[in-house]
Amino acid sequence: MTVPSVTEEQIAVDIVRDVAVLTLDRSEKLNALTVAMRLRLAALVRELGTGDAVRGIVLTGRGRAFSAGEDLQQAPTTDEEVDRAFESFHDVTRAILETRVPVVAAVNGLAVGGASEITLCCDARIGTPATSYFQPENARGLTISNATSLLLRRLVGNHAMRMVLASPRVPADEALRIGLLDEVVDPDALVDHAVETVHAWTPDGGTTALHLALLRPLLAEVEAAFAREDVAAREAWTSGLLTAGVAGFWNTKETSA
Repeated sequence: MTVPSVTEEQIAVDIVRDVAVLTLDRSEKLNALTVAMRLRLAALVRELGTGDAVRGIVLTGRGRAFSAGEDLQQAPTTDEEVDRAFESFHDVTRAILETRVPVVAAVNGLAVGGASEITLCCDARIGTPATSYFQPENARGLTISNATSLLLRRLVGNHAMRMVLASPRVPADEALRIGLLDEVVDPDALVDHAVETVHAWTPDGGTTALHLALLRPLLAEVEAAFAREDVAAREAWTSGLLTAGVAGFWNTKETSA
C-alpha cells in the first residue's frame, strides 16, 4: 500500500471482522491533523474503499480526542500552503464520498474544526457521552472547509449557522438531538458498534454500493461547495485575518499556560 510518508503523525490501520479501522494516532497532540496526515488518510480511504478487501471503514481517534483539527503549529504561511491545506482537507471528503463501502465515524471525544468537518461526509456518526463538537474557525480568522457549507446544513439544518458563527461546544446529547450524531453508545463499545453497523449495512448479495451513491450528496454539489470555501479561505488569508487569528490563538494559549 503506497501512501504519503509521515513521521510522528500516524494513522493506525487495523482490520476488525473484515472492516478497516483507521485510528488517528497522535494522542499527545490530541490527534491534530497535519497536511501529511490528511494526504495519507485520503490515500488509505481510496485504497480500502473499493470494497475488494474490506466491507467498510471506521474512522476514530486514539485517546480523549477524535481530533483537535488543523495542527496550528504547522499553519500555512504562503499562498501555496493555504491552497494545499484546504485542498488536502477537501480531498479527504472526496475520498470518503467516492468509496463503494460504508464509512462510519466513531467519534470518541472532542472533534474540532476540520476534523469535525471530516465526520460530516461519513455515512454515520456514532459518539459516546464524551463526544463533543466545536467549530472555532469564526473567531480564529479561519473559514470552514470539507464542503461543510453544504454538509452541515444537510445534517442539522438551521443549527449550522449557530454552530459556525457562535462556536459553542456541542455535547453528545445535543449533537444527537440535532442530528449531528446518529447514536451515542458506551465508550468501550464504540468501535465494535461501528463495525457492527458496517456489517448490518453490507448484507451478502446486497446493493449497498448502489445505495451509497444514491443517498450521498452529489459530487457536483460538493465540488461547488469546495470552490466557494476556497474563495473564502483565500480572502481570509489575503486580508490578514487568518494570520492574526492563528497568532491570537497562540497568545491565548501562552497566557493561559
